[in-house]
Amino acid sequence: MRITMIGSGYVGLVSGACFSDFGHDVICVDKDASKIEALEAGRMPIFEPGLDTLVATNVAAGRLKFTTDLHAAVRGADAVFIAVGTPSRRGDGHADLTYVFAATREIAEAIDGPVVVVTKSTVPVGTGDKVEEILLELAGDFPIAVVSNPEFLREGAAIGDFKRPDRIVIGTEDERAKDVMREVYRPLYLNESPILFVGRRTSELIKYAANAFLATKITFINEIADLCEAVGANVQDVSRGIGLDKRIGSKFLHAGPGYGGSCFPKDTLALLKTAEDYETPVRIVEAVVQVNDNRKRAMGRKVIKALGNEAKGKTVAILGLTFKPNTDDMRDAPSLAIIQSLLDAGATVRAHDPEGMDIAKTVLPGITYCGDAYEAATGADAIVIVTEWDIYRALDLKRLSTIMTSKVMVDLRNVYPSADVERAGFAYSAVGR
Repeated sequence: MRITMIGSGYVGLVSGACFSDFGHDVICVDKDASKIEALEAGRMPIFEPGLDTLVATNVAAGRLKFTTDLHAAVRGADAVFIAVGTPSRRGDGHADLTYVFAATREIAEAIDGPVVVVTKSTVPVGTGDKVEEILLELAGDFPIAVVSNPEFLREGAAIGDFKRPDRIVIGTEDERAKDVMREVYRPLYLNESPILFVGRRTSELIKYAANAFLATKITFINEIADLCEAVGANVQDVSRGIGLDKRIGSKFLHAGPGYGGSCFPKDTLALLKTAEDYETPVRIVEAVVQVNDNRKRAMGRKVIKALGNEAKGKTVAILGLTFKPNTDDMRDAPSLAIIQSLLDAGATVRAHDPEGMDIAKTVLPGITYCGDAYEAATGADAIVIVTEWDIYRALDLKRLSTIMTSKVMVDLRNVYPSADVERAGFAYSAVGR
């Protein structure tokens, strides 16, 4: 099939590359000419393990192309996917659909035959109705169907998630559109990945409900971690104890500094706004958003407490800046609030991250960036593990003890057994234990 992907950001690029790897002919479109030029030269705009190889393989095979010419890319396409950004709208938290509707109008102008238009972007309930209205008004008499097909990709594991999904959600009641989408996903269907056909509005809500539920699990175990610290329990054992219950499951039950990234923060806010618009408030999600925001600042206070409640004039080494490992994404990363609280308290911050420092420098200009963990720790009064990159899991604790001014470790991801750290002479502070 011929597939056009409007938007060559995280979702669009990963999806387009994977579709081409299935054997489809894919054109990825983006208005940013420098991004398209970089992609054509084999340079990825994001860090995602395996993506550069996947793109290079399919470009070489002639199945994957990049362009800024939306009109040419849309003409003759069997399916046109909209995968543009839907950030939180400044001021009110609603999803900003400016890019979605702008792309829809351009698609309408370019359509030259029957086509299925698919919203891959995360959009509030009812967005597909508006997309359909615009297309029917501007695209003439061509048969057009609008489908919702949300993505469920984890940054750092996106290619595996796309090729081995838990489920494929397709929102449409149009039979021709169902046939097209079955063909698009046929390679996965043959591998018995379940395809769930639902109404378009249902599909749109599934995405938000899924992310809100996962954010709730993270926030729940973080609050339990605080209780564990107060009563002398171990949150890791609590997580195992409840996660073995199949009704609960073990995923997203790892206590830490709070969630961040491109999805959970904006999607929980957008769900709140949708619920308010329909006068059906979701109080649990309201609490999740508030608790998570407070959590990040609380982790900064936790570090200051480990410094003896005095951070002024002290040096703190931060290990990990991105919101999770295996990505360069700094959006709503806990490190942002933690570092700002330390700077506000008068501390000097030295930081390292394997992939995120270039982006971090644009949002955190007041700190020193280091080549590795040991450079960051040299002369530091405390070392703080904020993101659980693999390279931080086997630090030479004896070496750290010789290069740091004070032996304080704050482990916000519970990477190390407390006995190992304390044996090396460190004062050790973890989360929920």
